[in-house]
Amino acid sequence: MTGRIKLSSILAVSAFALTAYSAPALAGRDHIKIVGSSTVYPYSQAVAEEFAKTTGKKAPVLESTGTGGGMKIFCKGIGEEHPDITGASRAMKQSEWDDCIKNGVKDVTEVLIGFDGLSVALSRKGADFNLTKPQLFKALASKVPVDGKLVDNPYKKWSDIDKSLPATDIIVYGPPPTSGTRDAFVELAMHKGCKQLPFFQAKKKELDKKAFKKLIKADCTPMRQDGPFIEAGENDNLIVQRLEADPKSLGIFGYSFLFENSDKLKPAKVNGVEPSFETIADGKYTISRPLFFYIKNAHRKVIPGMEEFIAAYVTDDAMGPDGYLKERGLVALADDKRKKVQDAATGSKGMTRYTN
Repeated sequence: MTGRIKLSSILAVSAFALTAYSAPALAGRDHIKIVGSSTVYPYSQAVAEEFAKTTGKKAPVLESTGTGGGMKIFCKGIGEEHPDITGASRAMKQSEWDDCIKNGVKDVTEVLIGFDGLSVALSRKGADFNLTKPQLFKALASKVPVDGKLVDNPYKKWSDIDKSLPATDIIVYGPPPTSGTRDAFVELAMHKGCKQLPFFQAKKKELDKKAFKKLIKADCTPMRQDGPFIEAGENDNLIVQRLEADPKSLGIFGYSFLFENSDKLKPAKVNGVEPSFETIADGKYTISRPLFFYIKNAHRKVIPGMEEFIAAYVTDDAMGPDGYLKERGLVALADDKRKKVQDAATGSKGMTRYTN
């Protein structure tokens, strides 16, 4: 069923259509509403500015809510009071899709816009860092293995973890649990580092696959809350400011923010590799993730400029290898993949992640 057919069924003259979900109610709003990931926010903002400049239409109104917060708001329903698009620094979860379905948001297009590396960065005035994933886990986890037991994290200085690291206090600013950046960092750095430790390798031999996966989620996900890891909210620019103020501190955020602030910040290497367009694209930098936005197709034909904005977002001029989003740090998709994404976005193709 196409987005257009679903739109007509949703907005049909019925008791349902007489509620706030009706076409007149939607048409009462004269601008696009976008929520979601703080990482995707700069890309959406750039497209919004370009869209307003080139078309003369109103620029979309953006709100940085974090990926999880954006999904929650996006999936609340159809109608003027609900956003049209949400950005995400990870794929929509099954639970979020179920929430969308429960609230009548049944026709959604998923758009993969490109890739982003997760940077561990610090002030250019700070010491150089070359970290492994196990070291990152030991620095930031709530509990770590010591002498064969899982205990409250005792490490206070980086040199407590490894003598090759600076003898400075562990101070790391990072995203809150509602952030897709946090989800991705936990999966790509914390869990991977955790699994490499002898304590958990021994557990893997003792447990079946399902039990081991459950153990990793339970024991390797919680971040420490005794001071060295500091949740800095959804505003990545705030982390940048704090790193500038304290050269001994590190921060976790998307590569785009490091790229935009490369005059002030430098990356920590992870397994000997710095994040860059090249190392993220070819997979050598292993803490990287896909970036998405999700479209509420029932709103497409009703919210002024929405179709045109979506088309503008997925053009080569924006998200291509030489597009203006590269200036914000976006790592472009391969040509064949980008073409499929563009066709799905402009053609209102329904999301199939949980529908097949």
